[in-house]
Amino acid sequence: MSHLLTPLVTKKLTLSNRLVMPPMATAKSKGDGKVTKELLDYYDEKTKGGYIPLVIIEHSFITEQGKASENQLSVADDSVIEGITELAKVLHKNGSKVAMQLNHAGSGSYESTGFDIVAPSVIAHPVKHNVPIELTRDQIKKIVEEFKTAAIRTKKAGFDAVEIHSAHAYLLNQFYSPITNKRTDEYGGDIKGRIRIHLEVIKAIREAVGEDFPILLRLGAGDYTEGGSTVEDSIIAAKEFEKAGVDILDISGGICRYTNPNSTEPGYFSDTCKPIKEAVNIPVILTGGITTAEQAEKLLDKGAADLIGVGRAILKNSLWAKEAVEYFK
Repeated sequence: MSHLLTPLVTKKLTLSNRLVMPPMATAKSKGDGKVTKELLDYYDEKTKGGYIPLVIIEHSFITEQGKASENQLSVADDSVIEGITELAKVLHKNGSKVAMQLNHAGSGSYESTGFDIVAPSVIAHPVKHNVPIELTRDQIKKIVEEFKTAAIRTKKAGFDAVEIHSAHAYLLNQFYSPITNKRTDEYGGDIKGRIRIHLEVIKAIREAVGEDFPILLRLGAGDYTEGGSTVEDSIIAAKEFEKAGVDILDISGGICRYTNPNSTEPGYFSDTCKPIKEAVNIPVILTGGITTAEQAEKLLDKGAADLIGVGRAILKNSLWAKEAVEYFK
């Protein structure tokens, strides 16, 4: 049997094959972040037939202040629970497990929220160029609490897991990267300081959702730029996240966002993903430029990851997963 079709069985999660649909922003939510019929139809179309065992829903804001863009999905208050419950039902009906990606955009927040734009340090966002206000310790504690309450809502809505977003130059990734984190308190400095907020978020969520509910973490494991985060940082961080109770790591780009400036090869984050996989005992997801079933199989064969995320190819072709599974049958 091909690697791609081999089930993944952990204590908390059983997946029928190694395919994952990673989070991709659709801008199909209402202005206030509530679920629309258009959003439900989109996920229904992508997952028909049960060929994708795990779907990670697009990044959803945990607080209005951390909203990244117009029509972004919300997990920011209890009024959204009804809609996201419907979303979970659609995916379960099609045979997919579903995780919600929780996010605060930090200095990448949408300028029109009316709130102050905040970040670890007063450093312009690398893409949006917003200049933020530096977060106080009390504000950091409030954000940790907002991640926790968003996770509680997600579990209430019938989701199978949550994913903490620390990639693509959003808030937790801004703490993680030495380019955007110049703090001199306990939330800055070396890698242990820069992941302090992550460990607080993981602990708060784990205590709230219980031991049996899977927590994923998407890590922008490399900035691929001078003075940025390194593979060595990521290995230390990955081990700490595993110890803290993360069940699956999802490896992507950091300040460079979702592309690798040094590579366009299929699975172009393999150079950081493989060493992380070798350093931890939990499953690791690799995404980035994977467009064929053969590419996915090859990356699994060479031990680059345990699970393969296919985003844009599924976005372009809703039958991609069916065709990939049938290719190896």
